[in-house]
Amino acid sequence: MSAALQPAALAFPFRAGTRASPLALAQTRLVLQALGLPGAAVPLSTSGDAEQRRSLAALGGKGLFAKEIHEALLDGRVDFAVHSLKDLETELPAGLVIAAHLPREDPRDALILAPGIPPEEHALPFPTLPIGARVGTASARRMAQLRQARPDLRFGLLRGNVQTRLARLASGDFCATLLAMAGLNRLGLCQGDSVALTLEDMVPAAGQGIIAVTARAGDSATLAMLAAIDHRPTRLAATAERAMLAALDGSCRTPIGALARLLPDGRLSVTGLVARADGSFLARRSLSGAPADAARLGLTLGDLLRADSPADLFA
Repeated sequence: MSAALQPAALAFPFRAGTRASPLALAQTRLVLQALGLPGAAVPLSTSGDAEQRRSLAALGGKGLFAKEIHEALLDGRVDFAVHSLKDLETELPAGLVIAAHLPREDPRDALILAPGIPPEEHALPFPTLPIGARVGTASARRMAQLRQARPDLRFGLLRGNVQTRLARLASGDFCATLLAMAGLNRLGLCQGDSVALTLEDMVPAAGQGIIAVTARAGDSATLAMLAAIDHRPTRLAATAERAMLAALDGSCRTPIGALARLLPDGRLSVTGLVARADGSFLARRSLSGAPADAARLGLTLGDLLRADSPADLFA
């Protein structure tokens, strides 16, 4: 990094706010490595981590993994903060901005099967699940898509960090669970009993696989430093996906999925999904256009999906 991006006003080492989970800490290390400057993770307890026995929707929805981190950033206890983008609310608190996106990891969901499922059947992820199998998840989006494909499946609440969920699966509490491939990859936990689901199988959450860095809007020195590690293709995808979320204005109770990708011909393709939690309704659409129109593509796609959906879905 050039001297121009290291004004004397910047304090070293940097304090990077983060959740305290192993995955969050691993992601923070990736940001500090990308910056190539002295820094330390500052683990913070969040509302979403404190209560594991209820779903996020029951606890109040999006932002539960970021509220306390936002507060630490705004009051100056940390210099910037590292998040999984899918955990960030669509509209950040006043005074905060997303300053950087690291290159996106694998955005797909993974179906993790309990011991005893024959590995040779893993090429067909949904048919490998026995009739009436119990699946552990807290995601309305994942449940809706699985229920639409397999109405016979049963579901139980499964929350906690990646290691906690894998331990519950290994103990026999569930036949399967679903996790983000990005988290498994970053923790080195991909194994033979995990099946990466295609976009046709499962539309991921908006922002899945993206590490986002937030900073204070008026902190020009930190913003300039973080701009140097911002990955443009990932930023374009994030812009489109979050614009779609903004157009839909759904809650944690509304199953919504989105994935934007740059195509070989240079266009930006955006796929979106909305559904009922019970899987009885599911709408899916795709649009493509110029990358410079990322926000417009996302907003247009959101409007189309809303028009396709029953009015009460977003009530």
